Amino acid sequence: MTMTDPIADLLTRIRNSTKSKHKYVDVPASNIKRKIVKIMLDQGFIDKYVNIRDDRQGILRIYLKYDEYGKSLISGLQRVSKPGLRMYSNIAEIPRIKNNFGMAILSTSKGVITNKKAKELNVGGEVLCYIW
Repeated sequence: MTMTDPIADLLTRIRNSTKSKHKYVDVPASNIKRKIVKIMLDQGFIDKYVNIRDDRQGILRIYLKYDEYGKSLISGLQRVSKPGLRMYSNIAEIPRIKNNFGMAILSTSKGVITNKKAKELNVGGEVLCYIW
């Protein structure tokens, strides 16, 4: 099976795991996924993640975070830019997600960063996904 959109696969696995109240989810590792998961960790959406080495590309084990009532801190994940339709945003058009309660993750010339960091650095780029 060939995977045409690994970022959408990452988001779908996280979305399904949070709905099923799993403690963690394993996804095939890649550099872009590590950067996205690192941003999710820095912003408090996940508890932690671990790189697991295997004889292939490796696995990212993402530990999901829930509040005291058992509700996931991730209420929504949306893939924006797709392989068949890339979505780019200049500095003036960088989106605000859920009135700044969520975030957009962008791939820019300064690396993979959040929408707030992109505004600080005054750069635009490809909008990868929204998280709220």
